[in-house]
Amino acid sequence: MADIFDVIADGTRRDILQLLREHGDSSRGGTSVSQIVSELGISQPTVSKHLKVLRDAELVSVREEGQHRYYSVSPAPLDVVDDWLVPFLVTDDDMPATASLPQSAAQAAELVGRAAASTKHAFESVLKKIPGR
Repeated sequence: MADIFDVIADGTRRDILQLLREHGDSSRGGTSVSQIVSELGISQPTVSKHLKVLRDAELVSVREEGQHRYYSVSPAPLDVVDDWLVPFLVTDDDMPATASLPQSAAQAAELVGRAAASTKHAFESVLKKIPGR
């Protein structure tokens, strides 16, 4: 499997993931290749090539219906990115000192802090999408 960072480094693949994420709530069955082509304005072969890379990285799932393919985001592989990125989103000022804690407590505190930062980031992303905000 390709390194997740290599996969999402490509702007077209990020655009496809963003489109699929945006369509996720409204189209339960997935987004067709023709919808992706139409909305992103790129050729069908290019979209198919990028969707294959995303499938191989397990970032998207596909549902086949006759000759049509419907894609949806599978966000679980992005946990690796989230785990790497969250420490950059949380400054030292946001985190209490854990040096005086036992090792297991410090590790637990770090996990809780990462989860809280990740949740905060996800919540803020959702709020930005609410019309009128």
